[in-house]
Amino acid sequence: MEARRVEMQSSSMHSTRGRPEGSRPITYLVMIMSKAPTRDTYLELQSAYDFFNNTLFENRLPPCLITLQREKHTYGYFSSNRFVERSAGDFTDEIAMNPSYFGIRTIEESLSTLVHEMTHLEQQHFGKPGRGRYHNKEWGKLMLRVGLHPSNTGKPGGKMTGDQMTHYIISGGVFEKACAELITTNFTLSWIDRFPPIRPSAPLLMPKGINGGDEDEDEDEDDYTSGYSTLSPEPPAFTLVFPVDGKETRTKYVCPLCQTAVWGKKNLVLLCGSCESKPSFVVSKKKSGIDQDI
Repeated sequence: MEARRVEMQSSSMHSTRGRPEGSRPITYLVMIMSKAPTRDTYLELQSAYDFFNNTLFENRLPPCLITLQREKHTYGYFSSNRFVERSAGDFTDEIAMNPSYFGIRTIEESLSTLVHEMTHLEQQHFGKPGRGRYHNKEWGKLMLRVGLHPSNTGKPGGKMTGDQMTHYIISGGVFEKACAELITTNFTLSWIDRFPPIRPSAPLLMPKGINGGDEDEDEDEDDYTSGYSTLSPEPPAFTLVFPVDGKETRTKYVCPLCQTAVWGKKNLVLLCGSCESKPSFVVSKKKSGIDQDI
């Protein structure tokens, strides 16, 4: 957002009649919204989806809902029929992207995650997905066709099938060429996380005078495992769940001698360790601000 000073005259001063000689126009400070991060981010992801759908998938993939999710150790995921339109009842799939990694991976790498999930969407609609999270051979062939090589390690030689899979970009492949074409159109992922989950090998591009702070200075990088793209389980058939009044799930117990109170599930038999005679706790019910034994 930027501020601009704009000189304007009030309606009573449109004519020179009655205006003191030499008077000056009124100056207003006008705040102009020059950036819209939400709009920019989703337009960029949608334009990338449309571009790859046209260049890599023959424009046959249906629309989906692209979301931003901070799933731990995950670059992205696909979920079939995750959303339903409130009025018409139409379903749509979800492709989730993790924005935490946008600043520490190249744009090409981030977009390869998008295409990875697009192959899951393709298989869901035109093929036979594996059970649950399993990435099967058919999916692997779809990945190779778009220039991404399945690998559970993200490197050559890794397994091409399994529950947890990532990939690497095939040098000179169709994805690499298509991505290069897209990026030459001044495409970018404009907004990046200032506090990524791992310390980047190179400094993040930050405006002058801004830094990422030192919140992660003591973070143990050995605890981090490589991010995987995961295929989430298919959600159950759409069911509209209405909220219900909350019910107390814990019971309050009170020692009749020292009034020590504890909470737990119903029908517990508890003895007070603070009192010498070790009396049994009794159930207490709070009513109108008064604890009443029942």
